[in-house]
Amino acid sequence: MSKARIKLMCDDIKKVNNFVTEVKKITEKLGVSMVGPIPLPTKKLKVTTRKSPDGEGKASFERYQMRIHKRVLDVEINDRVIRMITKVHIPSGLNIEIKLI
Repeated sequence: MSKARIKLMCDDIKKVNNFVTEVKKITEKLGVSMVGPIPLPTKKLKVTTRKSPDGEGKASFERYQMRIHKRVLDVEINDRVIRMITKVHIPSGLNIEIKLI
């Protein structure tokens, strides 16, 4: 049987986990095997800015950070599984890559 590798990326971990639980429910309902979710390293984007716009005064800084969470799922696929997964609600900001293996 062929497999699909689903890669999920989002800055909000709750959105990723909700999508993973929906896919788990589908695979359990249809009796298809699933491997994952396998957590990939979280990418941290850091930006440091100076509070004072003109450069006068004491040197105080603000630090901002955005984390990008990633998960990988391997799912055995057939027509019903693909149809069910594509009908799942995808929240805004969640990036999905599906590759057939």
